[in-house]
Amino acid sequence: MKMITGVRAIAVAAIATLAACGGDGQAPAGGSSSETIQVDGSSTVFPLSEAVAEAFAASQTGAARVTVGESGTGGGFRKFCRGETQVQGASRPILAEEMAACAEAGVTYVELPIAFDGLTVVVHPSNPVRAATLAELRRIWEPAAQGHITNWRQVNASWPDLAMPLFGAGTASGTFDFFTEAVVGTAKSSRTDYTPTEDDNVTVQGVVGNPGAMGYFGFAYYEQNRERLNALSIDGVTPSPESIADGSYPLARPIFIYVSAEALRRPQVQRFAQYYVANGARLAREVGYVGLPESAYQALAQRVREVQTGTAFGGHQEVGVDINEALARPLSSAAPASE
Repeated sequence: MKMITGVRAIAVAAIATLAACGGDGQAPAGGSSSETIQVDGSSTVFPLSEAVAEAFAASQTGAARVTVGESGTGGGFRKFCRGETQVQGASRPILAEEMAACAEAGVTYVELPIAFDGLTVVVHPSNPVRAATLAELRRIWEPAAQGHITNWRQVNASWPDLAMPLFGAGTASGTFDFFTEAVVGTAKSSRTDYTPTEDDNVTVQGVVGNPGAMGYFGFAYYEQNRERLNALSIDGVTPSPESIADGSYPLARPIFIYVSAEALRRPQVQRFAQYYVANGARLAREVGYVGLPESAYQALAQRVREVQTGTAFGGHQEVGVDINEALARPLSSAAPASE
């Protein structure tokens, strides 16, 4: 459990005292002062979950405890499907193998795309490069580049003669899955001679400390470090709340939380999930992400109330998701047959 620079003034992963009470200030029946709600998963979703936990603690009375950790999307799903956590942050939808693991363990879940992110490619401020194409990024990050593409000028003759150390998401990260599919063309296909990490602050420090470095992570981490880093425009579009919301930024994506259906039947978990959905847009903006349309949050609140289980993504991630279309899809908990 770690801190994202500048996002919160509290120590990350500290146990927050949260409530299970409603707007009338009364704790619901079944609440327990010894109850703990465990949130884990994506480092991208982490700052949003942390903000929700802090705001919920400040607005409620009661004694449920909530912990917020970051094991990466893949690592978090392993815990979630073993029943070790109640809420899972994910920077991509649940995958087929994770659906199968949850099904085998009898774990069902409510899928909540909670905000938009724009995966951001960053460089040192002294680097004159300000723009790249997806094709240029592919040349840098595809497996064939390993050991061969090590200098900026090898990619574009107008770029500086500068060594290019690379920093990015670890292989258990949903950000790694999305980046490789959107940029390279195949999920999990990447050169391996870069510095991988589940802690995006390692990427921040790596790029800040090296004039030739390139890295990538969620937009919130760039927002909190924009005075120390430059974000590249991709195919002529700069990442911003506006370009992420309208889908014009090529690396825009939804981010998710998954809530255990069994846990949702506990009053305190239900109230925490409802609070997360009701305040998702506001707190997403606070930490540097982009809220969904209001109609989407209304549909998600209904999912939580009715404990509607399953995923709308069929066990695979997508690039260029239309959130309203995704929310209209049927939900399924059955893992797709392997091809």
